[in-house]
Amino acid sequence: MTDRLAGKTAIVTGAGSSGEGVGNGKAAAILFAREGASVVLADRELERAEETLALIEAEGGDAFAIAADVTNADDCAAMVRAAVERYGRLDVLHNNVGVSTRADVTEVTEEQWDHVMAVNVKSIVLASKHAVPEMKRNGGGAIITVSSIAGLRANSSAPYTASKAAVIGLTKSMAGDHGRDGIRVNCIAPGLVYTPMVAPRMDDDLRRIRRQAAPLGTEGTAWDVAWAAVYLASDEARWVTGVVLPVDAGLLTTTPVTYNRLGQQRHGGPGAR
Repeated sequence: MTDRLAGKTAIVTGAGSSGEGVGNGKAAAILFAREGASVVLADRELERAEETLALIEAEGGDAFAIAADVTNADDCAAMVRAAVERYGRLDVLHNNVGVSTRADVTEVTEEQWDHVMAVNVKSIVLASKHAVPEMKRNGGGAIITVSSIAGLRANSSAPYTASKAAVIGLTKSMAGDHGRDGIRVNCIAPGLVYTPMVAPRMDDDLRRIRRQAAPLGTEGTAWDVAWAAVYLASDEARWVTGVVLPVDAGLLTTTPVTYNRLGQQRHGGPGAR
């Protein structure tokens, strides 16, 4: 622990994991607490947030769990109110919740589309709507959103891609709107990380393909995404706002056709001459 977030109060939405292991929200909440923040653990499923709470308390950290559906305005208002009532201030909002539906525009139903956009985009609007006034009272703060590299290039899900692109646009808009309030708004775009949310769709072969797709050739975890959140929440990023930070092992710098074929030849893999 280096106390990079000492004295700060942070809300992490989606602070529990959807399955065994550590997801992005759980990892961020744990690291925020390790770095000295008081953390509000918000999750639609209270039991998931309480699992994260137990891990933080076991390390001597300060946190509490709250049930909140962040697609609901009243729940978002109550979440922010609870943070201020308990800790007296709000400094950081980490908007972490997200869902995906695998479908193109000919396949997706109206209900699926609305659900993905509500969870991935509207939740950020509603949580930020109530967080910004409290941050302004303190003289500023940091809002972090979680998009995806899918928001920057094509993905196999039209609604997911559209929602993650919307998160990037929303991030930049909020950064411009609230910069003079001392509020920084930045976005993390994770790559092919392995988390409890994607684990049910993975087998060893697919994990290998994903791992080899990017220049670093290693598998990303929720901790990689969480460390980026620590930086953006901290005063180290005091002059950083409106950015999209890829955490993707360099995947966005390459294309499968050029990188994988040339990389295999260069390192003596399949197709090497």
